[in-house]
Amino acid sequence: MIQPVVRFPSVPSSDAHDGKAVTSGPAATLDDLFLLEPHREELRRALDELAGSDHWHGGLPVLLLERCWLRLSRVAVEHLASRLPPDCSQEAPELRRYRELVAAGRPAWEAERLCWEDFGADACREALRKFWAAQERGTQGWTLETYLDLLQQYRLRFAAGGPRPVPLLVLARSDGSVRRGRHRLLWLGPDVAAGRTSMRDTCP
Repeated sequence: MIQPVVRFPSVPSSDAHDGKAVTSGPAATLDDLFLLEPHREELRRALDELAGSDHWHGGLPVLLLERCWLRLSRVAVEHLASRLPPDCSQEAPELRRYRELVAAGRPAWEAERLCWEDFGADACREALRKFWAAQERGTQGWTLETYLDLLQQYRLRFAAGGPRPVPLLVLARSDGSVRRGRHRLLWLGPDVAAGRTSMRDTCP
């Protein structure tokens, strides 16, 4: 049986104005997005769940879309970091301390020496190794900063009143075991669930 498909035109990603990650390309727009009827049914359930919640809690839904397989799944917001672990390599205390020292005006060589004194050379090298390994394999723009930003936006939109949108993460395309590109964030409301092609601007 052929499933009915709803097509959505290109729209700005959630960070089109500030250039942060979880976006794609300099224009920060989404390619045409297709949702099957079962996807819209899952979206309607998530919207009903949000509408019926009288307080914020960790069980609220986040939707994940794997475009290559047209596979939509739901994860509780409290389990999002386990299902889609954000890259935390740049938040290592050794690297944070180095950035703080440089921002305070210390020369790079002196900042490095002080970090070695504080944490030890081996720990600093390991922090750098993990950081560059993450850069090599790609983070898809999904870092601790962007994860925390999603949580903050979700809380704000939940408390704003009116229809509450559901966050949808469109996952970067897979190339074997490696994901290429960046994950993209949309906030979907009742118009999308009803099959109409209008979509709310995702910028805060």
